[in-house]
Amino acid sequence: MRNLRKIILITIVCAALLVSFECTKPGSSSQLAGGAASSGVKTAAAVQDQVQQVSITISAAASLKDAMEKIKQLYSQEKSNVEITYNFGPAGSLQQQIEQGAPVDVFMSAAVKQMNALKEKELMIDETIKDLLRNKVVLVEEKGAGLVKDFNGIANDKVKKIALGEPKSVPVGQYAEEIISFLEIKDKVEPKSVYAKDVKEVLTWVETGNADVGVVYETDAKVSEKVSIAAYAPENSHRPVVYPVGVVKATKNADAAKEFLEFLSGDKAKAVFEKFGFTA
Repeated sequence: MRNLRKIILITIVCAALLVSFECTKPGSSSQLAGGAASSGVKTAAAVQDQVQQVSITISAAASLKDAMEKIKQLYSQEKSNVEITYNFGPAGSLQQQIEQGAPVDVFMSAAVKQMNALKEKELMIDETIKDLLRNKVVLVEEKGAGLVKDFNGIANDKVKKIALGEPKSVPVGQYAEEIISFLEIKDKVEPKSVYAKDVKEVLTWVETGNADVGVVYETDAKVSEKVSIAAYAPENSHRPVVYPVGVVKATKNADAAKEFLEFLSGDKAKAVFEKFGFTA
């Protein structure tokens, strides 16, 4: 009887060991199931990591800075996986950077001239280019100064220094040049003009008293508490102020760049632009 019990006990132990061995063999169903689950988790994590790494660089005219910072906040709420990096500056300089191969996904110009130049060199995805916004050119002075009432006033002796954007690279400087030529006051204005690297610097010079008056966009004037609009540019005195946008052909994130452009044309972005004085 004792021998029989021993035999039964040994049989049970061997059976248990055999089952354990089968379950731990390479390629066993339990290992495959566990491996598949583990692989599935890793794949999902890898995909998530890949989505989070999407980033786009937007080269935008300096006059867009305030509005675009707000739009970045809104876009991040909808596309938390997309990282936006801004590069603000004069449109002419941004154009040159793209021509020299700078890693840019979207270009937002303050004039069609720079966009057309890039298009002619086949550096833009043509079908993505669109006229997004419009603006107005104004003459500003320090609040309470009362030096001028219209653009012709900048030719008067009371105005000692006029801040303008550099015409070669700054669109607002090009518009100012057109207005001055239209009014035929170039001879009196040019000797007392100082030229800034972008429209924000023009505004700063007037705010700090380093210039008596300056030519900027209406949107820039409205966000400043230190200047007032003395006059709007005379009708037909310059080309329309149009802001074209488009995706750069060399982008490595075309889909993300195109989605961002779609957002810029949507109601949420339009509301922001209108708040800062732009019109669609």
